[in-house]
Amino acid sequence: MTADEPGATPRGADAEGEAVGEAPAGEPTGDPARSDGGPEGAGGGSDGRGDADDDGSGEGDGEGHGGESGESGESGENGENNIAVKLEQLILGADRRYTPFQAARSAGVSMDLAARFWRAMGFADIGQVKALTEADVLALRRLAGLVEAGLLSEAMAVQVARSTGQTTARLADWQIDSFLEGLTEPQDSGLTRTEITYPLVELLLPELEEFLVYVWRRQLAAATGRVVQAQDDVEMVDRRLAVGFADLVGFTRLTRRLEEEELGELVEAFETTAADLVAAHGGRLIKTLGDEVLFSADDAGIAAEIGLRLIETMGHDETMPELRVGIAFGTVTTRMGDVFGTTVNLASRLTSIAPKDTVLVDEAFAVELGRTGDAPVSEADAAAAEKAAQEGTGSPPPPYRFALQPMWQRPVRGLGVVEPWMLTRRR
Repeated sequence: MTADEPGATPRGADAEGEAVGEAPAGEPTGDPARSDGGPEGAGGGSDGRGDADDDGSGEGDGEGHGGESGESGESGENGENNIAVKLEQLILGADRRYTPFQAARSAGVSMDLAARFWRAMGFADIGQVKALTEADVLALRRLAGLVEAGLLSEAMAVQVARSTGQTTARLADWQIDSFLEGLTEPQDSGLTRTEITYPLVELLLPELEEFLVYVWRRQLAAATGRVVQAQDDVEMVDRRLAVGFADLVGFTRLTRRLEEEELGELVEAFETTAADLVAAHGGRLIKTLGDEVLFSADDAGIAAEIGLRLIETMGHDETMPELRVGIAFGTVTTRMGDVFGTTVNLASRLTSIAPKDTVLVDEAFAVELGRTGDAPVSEADAAAAEKAAQEGTGSPPPPYRFALQPMWQRPVRGLGVVEPWMLTRRR
């Protein structure tokens, strides 16, 4: 699968301008919706879509949803013990105390701005249910404080909330899926998976929190270093990068042939292998799309090595289908960890026309490899230099790492006529 717009904003991102009007603290309550971004369920204000109970007697005090007592309470309408509430209190470290309106008022921000922040973080609208904690109030104060201090514009603060929410939502889902996978089999203790979840989370939570902060600081340091090395302010946003896609061939057919579990294992193995190779050779994994990965590198030689390594490594794995890679070099706009622009689109198109187990690059990438000495500008000139060196009449050519073979020019939808080059290792 090759995306037409590989830098498009992920689905689920909402419009920043959607406002939610302020509602009084005593607004009738409804069942708290599960948060898209985590167990908090934080969200916007009342939107008049039937938040009240069916009999209209909702009190708006959050009772029956965890309340302020710290007790687990009873879940929904069936009166069963709600392990979800216990886990929420464990993870958040606090009881539900505020409705969205009360949290916004305590933080000193408007309900409209609070709703924009919460939606950007991926939290569902919950009307005026008492579902928020002191941590939610503190987060609002911090974001609003950055705006008031002039460190961030309001739009930038919303962007920070959105990028953080989208990243951590996927991380949380990924981690929980991984942890619980080992609990699907019957346990020797005789406990159910639900009964094991609470002590497992209790043990893992502090360790994962420390590890998350450590990795984030490391990544932040690396990203800051790249920005500092930029030549000017324009280059910080619009930079010249090598961008590559790696795409599994025939993935759609595989989805019809393999069982769901087998397909999941194949995708996980592909993403893990690709991520490890990209990182090990100095590139950056931008995102994974199931059967496709998008990566970038500051240097064309690094991107070329990554592309060829992906082909070679996957080719030695009999469980993997064939792979094709397309790489382009040029100006790229970076936003929220993603990449946009014509260079990204061209890399996507090259991937779609690449033969199986090959790497296709664009002309700008080929020129850049020649400029850096990673590949000869002309194979004929390189051969002549080698012959002269053997005869003792000239200096030996540089130790080129890669070879480039021009392919037939062809029209590419939306980009005109391009001249692809096949990238190989120099023998």
